Amino acid sequence: MNTPNTSRAFTVGKTDSGWARKIVDMPIDQLGDGDVLIQVEYSGINFKDGLASTEAGRIARIDPLIGGVDLAGKVVESSNANFKVGSSVIAHGYDIGVAHHGGFSQYARVQSSWLVPMPAGLDSRTAMMIGTAGYTAALSVDALEKAGLKPNTGPVLVTGATGGVGSVAVGMLALRGYEVVASTGKPETAEWLKQIGANEIIDRAETSAESPKPLERERWAGAVDCVGGATLAYIFRTMKYGCSVAASGLTGGTGLSTTVMPFILRGVNLLGIDSVQTPIEPRKAMWQRIATDLKPTWLETQNVEIIGLNDLSEQLDKILAGKMRGRVLVNPHL
Repeated sequence: MNTPNTSRAFTVGKTDSGWARKIVDMPIDQLGDGDVLIQVEYSGINFKDGLASTEAGRIARIDPLIGGVDLAGKVVESSNANFKVGSSVIAHGYDIGVAHHGGFSQYARVQSSWLVPMPAGLDSRTAMMIGTAGYTAALSVDALEKAGLKPNTGPVLVTGATGGVGSVAVGMLALRGYEVVASTGKPETAEWLKQIGANEIIDRAETSAESPKPLERERWAGAVDCVGGATLAYIFRTMKYGCSVAASGLTGGTGLSTTVMPFILRGVNLLGIDSVQTPIEPRKAMWQRIATDLKPTWLETQNVEIIGLNDLSEQLDKILAGKMRGRVLVNPHL
């Protein structure tokens, strides 16, 4: 195929009149270093993308920056024999959408060492319905199971359950046979959460409540926390003996006010989840699980909102305001 000279892209950065989001025609030779050029079919919208789109977020490391920390598409140029022209690939994390141009562009040039071959059972659309958020959810479920979580040992709490990580975690845990309790501040989403696998819905006010008590009634056999702050402190106080929480979020704040009591009296484990710098071989293995035993049952049938670059700025504002439900995909060719 003939590659054009420019790529329509959504950029953020400083201008003479202040910080700006713009749609530009970026020369292909300015897409950054890399040995593989990808025609982007879909990218997702993540909370990190929202932060990167604002000056206050202090995420963008180059100026201007094409945002989008994850992408999926087809290889159109490659100097690595392992990634042939026409093959489908996934890229996310590392410097993408932060210090290297990302997925909010018709084309993206990346290092082949960052690429995951598309697993059988997924395509670009379903891979980005999972995306960075779902990959983080998969890491969380995997970490909990390696720490001893098994079905029928009690309920598993998912906080921030309507978000990208939380909603996919609900689906993955349900698929694995767990009793899933979803916490949300959006009561109108209760029916949707049950459709994707939640057994019970509890209000965010309960899971974010502060307490002077170092320990409360044991409730959770495991937890996927996408919120942090007071919510993570609540989880520590209410975990069952010897159980674990996988923490990946900070929408509830970066601070943590707790005591050592849950750790030294109940043997609670805190499992930190980082999806950005996972080495490539474990990353490939996790995507194989996402395509098989961690593949949410709703993945093929769930309706997903797909937007073009022109509608991206509005969606970034929505995710920053906590008003986006589930995943929204970007097709840069619309």
